[in-house]
Amino acid sequence: MQYKDSRYFNVAHAYDLAGGEYVLYRFLEMIPGLVSWGTIIGIVLLSMYAPVAAAYFIIAFDLYWLLKTFYLSLHQKHSWRRLRHNMNVDWRARMETLPYTHLYHMVLLPYYQESEDIVEEALRSVAASDYDLSKVIVVLAAEARAGDEARQIGERMRTTYRDIFPHMIVTIHPDGLPGEIRGKGPNITYAAEEARTQVLDPLQIPYEDVIVSAFDIDTVIESKYFSCLSWHFLTTPNPHQASFQPVPLYNNNIWDAPAVSRVAAFSSTFWQMIQQERAEKLTTFSSHAVSFKALNEVGFWQKNMISDDSRIFWNLYLANDGDYRTIPISYPVSMDANLAPTTWQTLVNIYKQHLRWMWGAENIPYMLLGFIKNKNIRFREKVFHTLVQLEGFWSLATSPIIILLLGWLPLILGGDAFRDTVLSYNLPFVTRNLMIISMLGLILAAATAFSLMPRLPDHMQKQKRRHYLGATLQWLLVPFTIIIFGAIPGLHAQTRLMFGRYMGGFWVTPKHRK
Repeated sequence: MQYKDSRYFNVAHAYDLAGGEYVLYRFLEMIPGLVSWGTIIGIVLLSMYAPVAAAYFIIAFDLYWLLKTFYLSLHQKHSWRRLRHNMNVDWRARMETLPYTHLYHMVLLPYYQESEDIVEEALRSVAASDYDLSKVIVVLAAEARAGDEARQIGERMRTTYRDIFPHMIVTIHPDGLPGEIRGKGPNITYAAEEARTQVLDPLQIPYEDVIVSAFDIDTVIESKYFSCLSWHFLTTPNPHQASFQPVPLYNNNIWDAPAVSRVAAFSSTFWQMIQQERAEKLTTFSSHAVSFKALNEVGFWQKNMISDDSRIFWNLYLANDGDYRTIPISYPVSMDANLAPTTWQTLVNIYKQHLRWMWGAENIPYMLLGFIKNKNIRFREKVFHTLVQLEGFWSLATSPIIILLLGWLPLILGGDAFRDTVLSYNLPFVTRNLMIISMLGLILAAATAFSLMPRLPDHMQKQKRRHYLGATLQWLLVPFTIIIFGAIPGLHAQTRLMFGRYMGGFWVTPKHRK
């Protein structure tokens, strides 16, 4: 690794800098919000003062969205086929042709106030792996602020599984350490450092032989996960300059979740499936894996920010002068869909979770600052990643609003002169028909969702038809969910970032199961 400017490497927000650097970073933080709000306000003004131009722009945008929907649907279809194929591959047999016995897998399982059942289900899935468990290092990472119950859960799990996992430790992350926010990043960084001190160094395990899987506590893995990950690691050129991304399926409790939560959960899964087919654009998200050697060289995950799962990619990308990528492994890990005791609280939790995800826009100023400071990254790579990241956050925040809400503005604000034109008469029909065609992608979404959902629980079998009908009709909610849980939290996050109203801490999604 050639580049690691300590002055900028741990920047979380503009207030970490001073003088001209502070001004520059504040401007970079404003860019996502300026682009998104500029688009929306621009359409409103065009509709008032140049309704013909606004109408042509809306038609062109709807056509662009139709083509993009077709393009993304093809990627989703190919990703689904690859996912199903990889789940049926005998990865252990494939590994027999490779030298793999030296590899260790470290599993980080951070938890806060989750129930013991959720913690144990994650451990059971690791224990059911087809990998040699003597080469699996399990780290249960509790938060001290969670109190004695979290400590006791850790100790009970260590007692229960000590004969299954020879290398299992429980760490208690202290609260209020200097330079840390309350969040996942500080906890898993502390856990990884403790694992190095308690396991790797005493046993003299080389850091380059350890692959770290940073999971959420509700992550349940398939039995062949470690074998699949090992094969990809061993067949990837320069694997210490790569992260490895499985496909997150939010289906542990999917049948218990309300329809709106199911749609939101599968929408997130589908986006990650699409990204798996566009590896050049893929960054780490949620549960991911990376070599301990690479993590150790950059100081593990940042301790002062919320979107640590995606920031670690940019930490490593800059540290390696752009010679770093994320490898899609097209293999699933299962997590919980949002579920709370009441439907209203479920909706609130979905919004908060998506707001936290959309806060990933904070990586854009960090990335841009790194591009300015690091002269070793090729210019075309800087341009490519800048456009990809800006377009992604811009599209999430503005496209649903343009398609579903702003398409009628020229008719409303354009005045009588515009309403008397042929274009005014045809605008609603053109936009409606383009959107109806693009919504045909929901058929593919529904079919894919059914293929990925677990078996209907026994207690629901008596009303099987009703549950299956609900799981089909739920996709009619998409026009509402992409605005309420997509565009609005996207604009919310970008607006806060634009005005320097930073999110103060990591909101932990409550885990609830019936």
